[in-house]
Amino acid sequence: MPHGRPLIAGLELGGTKCIAILARGPDEIEDRVTIPTTRPEETLSAVEAVLEKWSGFSALGIASFGPVSIDRHAADYGHITSTPKPGWAGQDVARRLARHVGVPTGFHTDVVGAALAEARWGAAKGLPDIAYATVGTGIGVGLIAGGLPVDGLTHSEFGHIRPVRVAGDDWIGVCPYHGACLEGLAAGPAIQARTGIPGPELPADHPAWDLVADALGQLLHTLVLTGVPRRIVMGGGVMVGSDHLFPKVRAAMTRSLAGYVALAEVGDAETFVVPPALGGNAGPLGAIVLGAQALGAELSSSFTSS
Repeated sequence: MPHGRPLIAGLELGGTKCIAILARGPDEIEDRVTIPTTRPEETLSAVEAVLEKWSGFSALGIASFGPVSIDRHAADYGHITSTPKPGWAGQDVARRLARHVGVPTGFHTDVVGAALAEARWGAAKGLPDIAYATVGTGIGVGLIAGGLPVDGLTHSEFGHIRPVRVAGDDWIGVCPYHGACLEGLAAGPAIQARTGIPGPELPADHPAWDLVADALGQLLHTLVLTGVPRRIVMGGGVMVGSDHLFPKVRAAMTRSLAGYVALAEVGDAETFVVPPALGGNAGPLGAIVLGAQALGAELSSSFTSS
C-alpha cells in the first residue's frame, strides 16, 4: 500500500553535531544518525556516507547553523558564510550534498527549520504564520508566513537588534560586533558574563533575569510589529531551562507594546508566546519540511512548464 507522504532525508547541521533522519513525519522516522561536527570534509563525508546507505527518499532538506546564503540566485547559495567556526566559513553545503544525492534539496537556517517543524507538527500546529525564537548560545528567529520561510536578500538576524536599555544599566554587553545588542545582552554567554554564573544555575530571583526579560520582551514587540506571527514559539537553552522566564518575557512584551496592537491573539500572552513542543526533533523535522517543500516546488515547476 503506497504511503501518502514522501520519504525525505533531513539533516540538521549544528555547530557541535549533525542529526540526519530519514522520515515521512514525526510519527514515521525510519532512521536517525548523529554525527559530530568537526572539520568540514570529515563531517560532510560522514553525512554523504549516511545518505548513501539510505535509499528511496525523494528529497533532501538541510537546516544549518549560520549565517548562510539562502538566495538561490547568488553565486554562494547554499554556503555557510561568515561563521567563526574554524574551517566552515565559505563552505559549500547545499550544492555539494544536492549533487551527491541527485534529488530536490531544500536549504535554510536551523532556526527556520525549527519554525517550520513547530508550525507543521508542534506548538503552533495549524497556524500558517508564526515566529520561532531561539535563545541559547546565540539568539535567532525564523519567520514563517503562509507556511513558507519569509525570504528575501538573506535570512533575518533579529538577535542583533538594539533594545532600549533599562534605566541605569550601562553594561557593555558581549557581542563582538554590537556590544549591547539583544544577543550581547540576553543570550547564554551574556548572562554568564554579566553574573559570573551560567544561566541554568542562576537563581530564579536573581535581578539579572529582569534585564534579560526586558530585552527579550522588546524582541517580541519587534516581531509583533512585523505583522507576521499568529504565535511566537520560544526555544533554546535559556528559555527551555528557565520556566520562570516565560511569565517575565510575556509581561515585558505586553508592557513594551503598551496596547498598540489591539488584537485578541496578542492580548492573550500565555497562548501567544509558548514553549516548543518537539524538543530535540524540531531541527531535524524542520529539515524534513524543507525537503518536502523543495520537492513540491520542483513538481509545481515541472507542471507549469509542461
